[in-house]
Amino acid sequence: MAVLLEFEKKVERLRRKIEELKEKGKHDPQVIREIEEKFQKKIEEFYSNLTPWDKVLLARHPDRPHAIDFINNVFEEFIELHGDRHCGDGKAIIAGFAYFKGIPVCVIAQEKGRDTKDKIARNFGMPTPEDYRKALRVMKLAEKFGKPIITLVDTPGAFPGIEAEEHGQSEAIARNLLEMSRLKVPVVSVVIGEGGSGGALAISVANRLLMYKNAVYSVISPEGCAAILWQSQDKVKEAAEALKLTSKYLKELGIIDDIIPEPLEGAHKDYKFTFQKFEEYVNKHLKELLKMSPEELKKDRYRKFRKIGSYQSQE
Repeated sequence: MAVLLEFEKKVERLRRKIEELKEKGKHDPQVIREIEEKFQKKIEEFYSNLTPWDKVLLARHPDRPHAIDFINNVFEEFIELHGDRHCGDGKAIIAGFAYFKGIPVCVIAQEKGRDTKDKIARNFGMPTPEDYRKALRVMKLAEKFGKPIITLVDTPGAFPGIEAEEHGQSEAIARNLLEMSRLKVPVVSVVIGEGGSGGALAISVANRLLMYKNAVYSVISPEGCAAILWQSQDKVKEAAEALKLTSKYLKELGIIDDIIPEPLEGAHKDYKFTFQKFEEYVNKHLKELLKMSPEELKKDRYRKFRKIGSYQSQE
């Protein structure tokens, strides 16, 4: 059964009213056409005015495509690799090799899980040190054999539990940031839903960072920001606005490189369209990067991150 967010319920009520009007005027094609045109304009107007908090809710939508859906529908012959060769095998990150548009690639993807059992097994998409070390091991294997890396970002953040801290959570994330910055193969990262904090950054130090239109990418969740700045969860909407976490803001700030379109009402409304756009945009950027030498790729990545936060002063 489809899950409806509060603002989606408003759209559904409007849609039902439209269906009733169409039923009344079913014998007049002109009336039906006019009703449909007015409805479409209303929907476009509604979704063009979503707030940053609305975008957060869309990015977290239970029906939104997960990483495993992309792996099953966009990639071919995926082979998953397990274990960090230290102490475990995290389940929040899926790592392995596959074909993308005929190109052999490394795939690193954060998976939240769907039902309760799967969510618990996947740790609700919150990676542990074992997840990050496994991801890095597979990325280094990709570098060894000259295979491009595609990462799919969708996490509320790294797991904050005591055991994760005891196993070196901060070190694992820092190590990924360091090692990804100097990889000699192309890296394309795509924020498919929620990109939260260092948990997301640890697999998105890329040559090209892409985001879906309704995805979010932030240094902290709106809830965490509201708790720290206002000591109140009533301020989550203000926090979402202040964080500039939507694709529009991040593109203007030069943090992401491209915005992948979504269906008007969100990625969960049309999986086929969502997957097609993923293929189109990732393929475009990957082809550009494959023309670069290993040293050019490292310099390109360095320049990308050096530009973030740049400013000019006037004397």
